[in-house]
Amino acid sequence: GCCCALYTARADHKTIILDKNPTVGALAITSHIANYPGVDKTMSGQALLDQMRDQAIQYGTEYKKSQVFLVDASQEQKLIYTPEATYKTRALVIATGAMGRPPTFKNEDVYLGKGVSYCATCDGAFYRDSEVAVFGNNMEAIEEAAFLTKFAKTVHWITSQDPKFETDEHAADLLATPNVKHWSQTRMLSVEGDGEGVTGVKIRKKGAEEETLEVEGVFIYVAGSKPITDFLTGGQVTMQDDGGVAVDDEMCTNVPGVFAIGDIRNTPFKQVVVAASDGCIAAMAIDRYLKGRKTVRVDWIHQ
Repeated sequence: GCCCALYTARADHKTIILDKNPTVGALAITSHIANYPGVDKTMSGQALLDQMRDQAIQYGTEYKKSQVFLVDASQEQKLIYTPEATYKTRALVIATGAMGRPPTFKNEDVYLGKGVSYCATCDGAFYRDSEVAVFGNNMEAIEEAAFLTKFAKTVHWITSQDPKFETDEHAADLLATPNVKHWSQTRMLSVEGDGEGVTGVKIRKKGAEEETLEVEGVFIYVAGSKPITDFLTGGQVTMQDDGGVAVDDEMCTNVPGVFAIGDIRNTPFKQVVVAASDGCIAAMAIDRYLKGRKTVRVDWIHQ
């Protein structure tokens, strides 16, 4: 969202960011950002987010901390309702992310960003030669666990219901990986930790006593991430079957003037750099839309 605001503000469009809380969201709770170009590997997600927001503000973006509870996109002038005011706009960008799933396990929210993660691609490299746990038996869990095997000493794969290994090639391949230990028919009860972060998880295998598994990281894939779209009522904006907002190549929804970027699209590529790219694309499409052009204005053309 901040990237999009930076581009629209620099294009001299009046731009307002409405932000429920600048300290929540996938980026804000990430302890370290190591795969965003040009940033120091010690930078936190919150620091990067603050920097992006400040840069957008420096170029003219207005920032307001306010929760949007309803959007009416039925007319050319879109209405955005907050407790403090109602905003009218010709172009609306939805960038609320996909952190809509409530915590499933005790202390999951306490250690989120401190050992609990929903993205192995983002955080896996921080657990080199460490013991980590992955909970879940869906395809996302299997793929993320496979990614973690490149870094972790042991990947403890915990499943309450086992995949059908005889028909699921990916699950069978994961199970055959030397540094994967499968905890079959096992419930994860809670995440344990101290002031520095995660120290383990409490589990109970079917027919056995409760025990604590010592790990430094826990990657949880219960039902995937849930796009935050509760303020989009009335069926005006088309959703995908997986709950993400449907967009075209220019981040346009089915409603003219309404755009969606980042994890709210429920793309499998949940990376900061991808969301920022979405914002740039949407901003250029917005400029075209507001000025009534049929094509996006480009800075240069390769001859």
